Amino acid sequence: MKRTLLKTNAFVRSAKRIIRKDHQLANQIRETLILLSEDAFHPYLKTHKLKGNLEGSWACSVGYDLRIVFEFVSHKDGEAVLLEAIGTHNEVY
Repeated sequence: MKRTLLKTNAFVRSAKRIIRKDHQLANQIRETLILLSEDAFHPYLKTHKLKGNLEGSWACSVGYDLRIVFEFVSHKDGEAVLLEAIGTHNEVY
């Protein structure tokens, strides 16, 4: 089941900042987002629930230390992924 990706302003700002620092990450982020929309629980993503202040959210990996924090939400008669944040492990947790 393909899910729609909804990007928050914070996610877009953080993604632009990351790509400005390292242009090579752009393709890796794009590929991860495609996979996330197609199969949020693909083993490559290492998707997991979050606890504490981020309870209700999920996270997946983009390479070694880059993470995407998101929520599953309803959107136009279907399920969507609300992209909340992207950054290193220390930045998003």
